[in-house]
Amino acid sequence: MEPVRRCAAQRGQGAPGGFAGGQFLKPYDSFIRTHLRFYGYFRDKKTGREETAMSQGKPSGQHPKASTMGNTSPGWQRGPGHEPNREPQAAFALSPPRWPVECEVIQETIEHIDWVPPKPEPFCPPMGPEQPLYTLGEEQGTVVYHSSPALQGSCFIRARVGGAPGPLSSPAAPLEGPQDTTLLFESRFESGNLQKAIKVGPYEYVLMLRPDLYTAKHTQWFYFRVQNTRQEPLYRFTIANMAKPKSLYGQGLQPLLYSQRDAQSHGIGWRRVGTDIRYRRGSMGEPPVFRLSWTVRFPHDGDTCFFAAGYPYTYSELQRYLRALAADPARSRYCTVQALCRSLAGNTVYLLTITSPGGTAGKRVVVVSARAHPGESGGSWAMRGFLNFLLSPHADAQLLRRLFVFKVVPMLNPDGVVVGNSRCSLAGRDPNRAYGLALPGSFPGVWHLRAMVQRVLAEREVVLYCDFHGHSRKNNVFMYGCDAGVNDTGTRLHQRVFPLMLSKNAPDKFSFSSCKFQVQKSKEGTGRVSMWRLGVSHSYTLEVAFSGSTLGGRSSHFSVEDLESLGRLLCDTLLDFCDPAPAKLQQCLVEADALLQQQMGREPGSGGSWRDVSPSELESSTSGSDSSVSDGIPGDFHSPSWPMEPCRRKRLRRRRARNALCRTNRSHTSIPAGTRRHPVLPGVQSGGGSVAEKPRASSRATFPRAAGAGNGTVPGAGSGVALPRAPEAGNGCCATMGRHQPDSGTSAVARRKPPLSPCHRGATSAYSRDPAVGRNLGPSWQRGSRTARDSTRPLTVPAVASRCSACARQ
Repeated sequence: MEPVRRCAAQRGQGAPGGFAGGQFLKPYDSFIRTHLRFYGYFRDKKTGREETAMSQGKPSGQHPKASTMGNTSPGWQRGPGHEPNREPQAAFALSPPRWPVECEVIQETIEHIDWVPPKPEPFCPPMGPEQPLYTLGEEQGTVVYHSSPALQGSCFIRARVGGAPGPLSSPAAPLEGPQDTTLLFESRFESGNLQKAIKVGPYEYVLMLRPDLYTAKHTQWFYFRVQNTRQEPLYRFTIANMAKPKSLYGQGLQPLLYSQRDAQSHGIGWRRVGTDIRYRRGSMGEPPVFRLSWTVRFPHDGDTCFFAAGYPYTYSELQRYLRALAADPARSRYCTVQALCRSLAGNTVYLLTITSPGGTAGKRVVVVSARAHPGESGGSWAMRGFLNFLLSPHADAQLLRRLFVFKVVPMLNPDGVVVGNSRCSLAGRDPNRAYGLALPGSFPGVWHLRAMVQRVLAEREVVLYCDFHGHSRKNNVFMYGCDAGVNDTGTRLHQRVFPLMLSKNAPDKFSFSSCKFQVQKSKEGTGRVSMWRLGVSHSYTLEVAFSGSTLGGRSSHFSVEDLESLGRLLCDTLLDFCDPAPAKLQQCLVEADALLQQQMGREPGSGGSWRDVSPSELESSTSGSDSSVSDGIPGDFHSPSWPMEPCRRKRLRRRRARNALCRTNRSHTSIPAGTRRHPVLPGVQSGGGSVAEKPRASSRATFPRAAGAGNGTVPGAGSGVALPRAPEAGNGCCATMGRHQPDSGTSAVARRKPPLSPCHRGATSAYSRDPAVGRNLGPSWQRGSRTARDSTRPLTVPAVASRCSACARQ
């Protein structure tokens, strides 16, 4: 804030006592001034033009409220329809990533070049029978790298730029001399997650991945650096704590290698390497762990190389992409970038709005998101291809911008991407199972995305929602949709039209036979099911395999170019899906019906309704993740320093104690045989007398009419029924009226759990309903089946006079 204060002091004279230039500002005034400038509300006194925190005194050409990010350059927030800024733009500034304070971060900047191999990279040939199980540990080797993770069972507390304060530790063992061939490992950079490396042979290493922060599982993604390489030897690496029982590594998937020397001298980037790749069970304990091993030769001596499970796409790389987008005057005319929210660590979750100039009236909306799971980096590359095509001058892209408003969230879980998680956010839970939870403080990205879609649905139609993901067990690209099995035949067939069209546009990548449409109970918290429940009729999850494609005669890995082409193909399919000419839609409906008939064993063209066919009969389970079962709701990570009130559990009693308590309560009232029993609340006097209050129509309790009882009155002592009565009933107040708020006669029937009053904070009671109302009364152990009411001579029990809710619980 100091540069802002100095700049403000150099602007001359202003209004005294406030934001005056040339004089020392009070701390509060300085804070307010900086805050207003940050959001673009402060105007220069000399020029009368608006300023932002990143461009002091320069015109922005935008409405003050248009800047929602604060850290943007002039013209960055120009929405569609505004003229491009003809003046030179200032440097686009974005805040660096924020890390949890437990994480150490090296100061080096890790960047990789983009490169497409000249020919497809085939799958590795499958290996022979699995080797026998064996155990490798610290006792068989030497620990050469150990980065201490966050303590298991802990939770996220605080984040800062640069991670842990203070000097960095030295997790790698130092070399003994020039002849030492030990590899130097490092992963304390963005998306890195290597925890330990053990040298068990001259050129053999056993590696341990760090689980997702604040969890003890989810080890799948890996990304680390090695130095001090040798070209001749054959190295073997074994990752000893993989989590999933099945993986595409057993079907030919190879790890990725990046050589800095090749990148600098030959322009070669990430490439598939590895021989003798094996994926097997590593231990017989619970939970079981699995081992991934491969052999490799490095291309150069003394090189710096990186290994990764997939093409890395970090949060900083997304920011560099947005910076280039802001610097392009042509593309920035169609795109508005806003901050959807801030993550737990304070990283920005970006929201891009893309449409053509000229307003949004009558346009439908398409919502696209990616990277809810940090380890599925292929979704980010597909998202980049989607944005590149949508912002291009291509004729189809122009038509899409004229027809639709695109709401794009390119990275839903930036915290997980920064720290190198495989699946979770800093809440320690899977965010793609949290759409149904009202926890904006724990899952801000998915919560604000869902809220944004709700706001959009109130104004216009959302024609499509698509969430980009990756898959570790199935080849090719496919989709998950939503078919509840309760709609008519046409609606269920329409759910399959968009994936079928995409399979026609991408026959060498997309597999329609791998698509699933069953809505399982374990997937209710996912994005596609949640958006479908909100009213988005076509809601899908796009699954991109970690490996590649086996379609169209190819059996090779996906390259970056293949992944980016998926975004363009999705745009083509959207135009086909919304084509006003019905020919394509009708053709796909007929084909989808024929495929379903064939799947059910019926003859094509036999007709019949799909109403009575459940989705489980059409397909197998879509469960493929290890987090389908929820881990539970986490605590309030938005404010972890606040003490959380522990949940009071009801003390259980044995049957003998419950029966004794039941007999004690029954002895408090004189109830003739055959009538309903109602316990009397402790502290409330019982007795006869009439209550001069109109009976409640909602009360379902009835009693046999006693002799001499009139309409609308409660039987007195002569009826043998003693009902509780509040102290000082009838005057609208109670004995403790001055200490807490009256309830004004409202019983617990109207509200299930009345709030506690200030003087009874923390008080508990075994009674859940007001006994004076007469429905489902008494503690849980007294709620039995109700006796048959006398329909011939019913009498409704009136409620007692008004009293405070706190007294009713005493």
